[in-house]
Amino acid sequence: YGAVTADAALYRNLRENIPILDAAIGKLVRLTGGFSLDTGSDGLNAQLNRDLSGINVGGNQQGIEAFIATYLDQLLTYGSAVGEMITDGRELYALYNGDTRNLEVRRAGNGLDLCFFSGGEPLPRPELLLYSVLNPEPGAVAGTSLLRGLPFVSRILLQIYNTIGQNWSHAGNLRYAVVYRPGNDAADRAYAGQRAQTMARSWQEAMDASSVKDFVAVGDVDVKVIGADNQVLESEIPVRQMLEQIVAKTGLPPFIFGLSWSTTERMSRQQADLLTTELKNYRRILTPVIEKIGRTYLQCCGSGAPFQVVWQDITLQDQTDTAQAHLYEAQAEKIKKETEKL
Repeated sequence: YGAVTADAALYRNLRENIPILDAAIGKLVRLTGGFSLDTGSDGLNAQLNRDLSGINVGGNQQGIEAFIATYLDQLLTYGSAVGEMITDGRELYALYNGDTRNLEVRRAGNGLDLCFFSGGEPLPRPELLLYSVLNPEPGAVAGTSLLRGLPFVSRILLQIYNTIGQNWSHAGNLRYAVVYRPGNDAADRAYAGQRAQTMARSWQEAMDASSVKDFVAVGDVDVKVIGADNQVLESEIPVRQMLEQIVAKTGLPPFIFGLSWSTTERMSRQQADLLTTELKNYRRILTPVIEKIGRTYLQCCGSGAPFQVVWQDITLQDQTDTAQAHLYEAQAEKIKKETEKL
C-alpha cells in the first residue's frame, strides 16, 4: 500500500486551481496554533524549547513549528503525512518533511504494526520516521484527505468559471454577421455573388484598419453582433451553491474567506465551538508526533525526563468578546469567594 491514495495528484491540482481550497488549508494550519514542551523544570524547558525552535527543517526552514505546519498541510491535503528525524545518536540536528509519494506503507504480520518501504526496500531506521493519517478507513494504512468529495463539486465550479471567461472573451472580441439580401431586380440577382464578395472585402478592411473606418454598402444589408441577443446565464446562485459545499467541508465559517452570505459577519458561538473542536482534533493527531520528537531530543541529551505538549489557547472570538468572557469569569469567581465566606 502507498502512503497516499491514487488521488494525490488530483488533490494537488485542486489546491492549484481552486484558490479557496488552498486558502482554507493554509488558514486551518495557522489556526491550529503554536505549542511548547513543558518538563516541569524551567532550565530544561528553556533549553528544550530553544533548541527545537532553532532546529534545521529541510534546509529551507527553521524550528519545530515550521516542521509541524508543513506536516499538517501535507496531512490535510493527502490524508497522510510523513517526516523524519535526522540524528547521529548524540544530537537531533534536523527534521525533514518527506514526500508521501516515495513511501510505501504495509501492514505488519501481526496485523497491527506498520512497516515502511522505499523503492521496495525496508527503511533502515523506522524508529526515526514520523507518520500520521487523517480519518483512516477501517483496515487502511493511508488516511483520508480533507478534500475528498470535492473533485466533483470543484469540476462544476471550474466549468462555470471557464464559461464566464469564454463569455467575457467573446464580449470583448465581437463577431459580426453581415447579411446582404438582393432585391427583386434581375441585375441584383445576377451580381449578388460579386457584390457579396466585394462587401466582405470592404468589411474585412474596415475591421483590420488601425483607425476607425466606415463601411459603405448599397442595397438591403443587415449587420448584427453574433450572440448579442442571447441571455447570459446567471452564475451567482450556482457558484454560491458549489462554494457552500466547499466551505462546509473545510469547517471554516464563510466570512473567513471574505464571503458575506448572511446579515452578520461575526462568528457565532456555535461556529466557534465547532471550529475549535476541529482544530483540537488536528492537535490530537499532531501531539504524538511532537512528543516523539521531544523524546528523541531528550534521549540524545541523556535525559529521560517526562514532559507534555502545551498548546496555545485557540482564540477565535473578537477581542471584545474575549475581554467580556474574562470579566464574567472574574465576577463569577468573586461571587464564589464571597459565598464561601458566608
